[in-house]
Formats: sequence, C-alpha cells, structure tokens
Amino acid sequence: MSEDVVELILADHRRFEDLLRTLRSSAGDRRSALGEIAALLVAHAEAEESEVYPVLRKLSAEDAEDVDHGAEEHAEGHEALLALMECDEPGSEEWDSRLEELSKSLTHHLDEEERTVLNDARAQVDADHLAELGEAFTAKRRELIDADCGRIDNVRALVRSKGPSEHQH
Repeated sequence: MSEDVVELILADHRRFEDLLRTLRSSAGDRRSALGEIAALLVAHAEAEESEVYPVLRKLSAEDAEDVDHGAEEHAEGHEALLALMECDEPGSEEWDSRLEELSKSLTHHLDEEERTVLNDARAQVDADHLAELGEAFTAKRRELIDADCGRIDNVRALVRSKGPSEHQH
C-alpha cells in the first residue's frame, strides 16, 4: 500500500528529531544513531531532490524558489553531517559543537520545508499524485539506503559535488 509523499517526508522528519535527541544523550548509542541519521539524511535529501522537488517546483514561482532553497539547505546539512562524522569522540566539546551545527541546520530546514513546500503540496497536488510521488520517493530512498549512502566517503563526495554552500537565507 502506498502512502502520501507528504506523510512519508514528515515521518522521516520526526525520525531525524528522535535521532538528534539520541545523539545529544550520553546514555544513547551515539555511533549507531550517527550511522542511522547519516544514511537517512542522505537518502531522504537525494530522494526528495530527484523524485519530489521537480514536481513541486512546477506549482508556482514561489514554490520553485522554496524548492531551490530546500536543496541549498540539504547541501548545508550534508556539510554539518560530515563535520560531525569526522569527529572521533562522541560527547567531546568538539562533538557537541558540531552536533549543535547539524541540529540547527536540520531543525531550520524541517520547519521551513513543512511550512512552505509541504503545505503547498498538500493543498495543490491531488491524493493519487501524492501517492505516486510517495512510491517513487520510497523506492529511491530504499535504493540509496541499501547502497549504504551514509558512508563517510559518500557524504564527502556529496559535499564536494555540491560545492561550498552559499548560505543564502
């Protein structure tokens, strides 16, 4: 059974928030949570950009701008993720500082995407199309996770390929 792409994206967003809480907790398995957030963040962003954003760009000029901004924020999130992955000691001052950067970047993006792009998708795209997009998003996301897209070398390659972010807000 397929699901609406907006619901699937929102479910991932809630999972990111759970994983950020685990990464902050000295009682949590931080290494495992980092591996999961890396894979999910990369797969989620790449699946949105290849399967969902092209459709949402066509809704309006404003939506096209919001989608482009979302893609920029994905690149910033990947940079922050890589910085955290390159930190050897969970719980160190450096870890906490890099985790805060990732958390700020990710939380800002989730909030903005939910208020703009996803609300517009819900309002302007019919249920059948949202379900088709959900299937495409899920398939692409699964393919990327199965290919171990959260490996540090892959995250490095993504950061290099997107170039230094412009940090335009």
